[in-house]
Amino acid sequence: MTAEHVPAAPGTRPLANWTTRRWLRVGVSASLALLAVLSGLGVWAMGRATSISNDLVNTRSPALTNSVRLETALVNQETGVRGYGLTGEKQFLEPYRQGLADEKSAVDRLHQLLSGDAREQADLRTVLGRARTWQQRIATPISGAPAGAPVPIATDRAAEGKAAFDHLRQAMTAQQNHLLSARMSAVGDLNRAQTLCDWVFAAVALVIVLLAAAVFEGLRRGVSGPLTRLSSDAGRVTRGDFTHRITASGPADLRKLSTDIDAMRSRLADELATSEHTRRLLDEQAADLKRSNEELEQFAYIASHDLQEPLRKVSSFTQLLQRRYSGQLDERADQYIGYAVDGANRMQTLINDLLAFSRIGRVLNNHETVDLDTLLDDTLDALSVSIAEAGARVTRDDLPAVAGDSTQLGMLWQNLISNAVKFRAPDRSPEIHISAAEEDGVWRFSVTDNGIGIDPEYADRVFVIFQRLHTKDRYPGSGIGLAMCKKVVEHHGGTIAVAPLSTPGTRITFTLPSTPPPTQHLPVK
Repeated sequence: MTAEHVPAAPGTRPLANWTTRRWLRVGVSASLALLAVLSGLGVWAMGRATSISNDLVNTRSPALTNSVRLETALVNQETGVRGYGLTGEKQFLEPYRQGLADEKSAVDRLHQLLSGDAREQADLRTVLGRARTWQQRIATPISGAPAGAPVPIATDRAAEGKAAFDHLRQAMTAQQNHLLSARMSAVGDLNRAQTLCDWVFAAVALVIVLLAAAVFEGLRRGVSGPLTRLSSDAGRVTRGDFTHRITASGPADLRKLSTDIDAMRSRLADELATSEHTRRLLDEQAADLKRSNEELEQFAYIASHDLQEPLRKVSSFTQLLQRRYSGQLDERADQYIGYAVDGANRMQTLINDLLAFSRIGRVLNNHETVDLDTLLDDTLDALSVSIAEAGARVTRDDLPAVAGDSTQLGMLWQNLISNAVKFRAPDRSPEIHISAAEEDGVWRFSVTDNGIGIDPEYADRVFVIFQRLHTKDRYPGSGIGLAMCKKVVEHHGGTIAVAPLSTPGTRITFTLPSTPPPTQHLPVK
């Protein structure tokens, strides 16, 4: 059932069953219909005003202008002919010839502009007919006479020429009066069209203002008011007054929402006691779990320390037996004693490694600025014997200073370099290179060797504690080294991984932040 079709309560009015969506649809549809009608009227009025304006600008005004140009051209012809007829001097023919050219240009333009107006075309034909009569009787004969002396025909036909040109002037005046009248009529039509546009757009603006006021009032009465009351009631429930009922008001969907919220309030009130009891139980269980974890960590720490003493005794006495009775017992007894010594030593190493692993992240570590160049020098000095015995060559880039714990970072370098020395290939001397580069706000370090390498399928497994890829007889160790490296790097906010390498060997990369991490305050275990 959609929110638009909320079932009506018996005896309610039909409008009371309308949802917010339906009220909005009806209101928006009516508003759009009214605006569409007014917009259509506005578009028609603007189109009419544009049409009249285009006719005025492109036809009426240019037609009147070219009519005046035609009159000016004919007057220039009359002036030039009259001057040439009286004096016979050729310079008087220049205005006449220019007038002929201007007359042709004006007539061609008038033919284009007046092509759809029968009355104006008739006026133009009248003007051109009288102009041809004057030109044939007066202008052409006089302008064609030889220069140098007054033209007799000019004197003989002076009265006839004046009468013909006056007759032509009357035709041109009538034409211009008609064109001016048509232009003034177009100006009046344009003013009325613009007035209509102004009224239409004023009506549109008024309707928009009224619609905005109606929408605001409708939203206030139908949406914001009920929502405000609902929010106030829900706020009281939120503050803990679960006995306060939610008042239903507004459109049908908001009333249904209020009813649903009130039902939820009632259910919450019923379940509050149960949830409070459950919360108390969870708090007790969390406290028990925290205490159990602390006791377990303390137990593991103490047990590891307590194991050291019996292991020291076992290791000491087995070594004493080995030194004192070596060669006095049979070969198998010497072998058994050797097994005991080796097992005790490996157990002691394992316990020490586990203690070191457990301390990472548990004890209080004050991060300080650590010069990795100096720290690496100390590490290489500590491993100098094993490096010399393996014939290894260690090269490195300049290393930066980072924020961290110098002891843990020293353990990191020691494990990575000793692994590179330990897991060397039997057919070549170890080559180890340490590099550093800053990228995206972190320092990325790489320890690359030419040893036996790590298969890609084991790239993640090597960082898990006690995971070994080789037997203890071939490569001794506890299987904690790379797991410890991973814990140190992650404790400093970085990541560590086995990077692909195209040449034989292994590349371990890890990152450390280039900016100091936040100071960590961890309890001492």
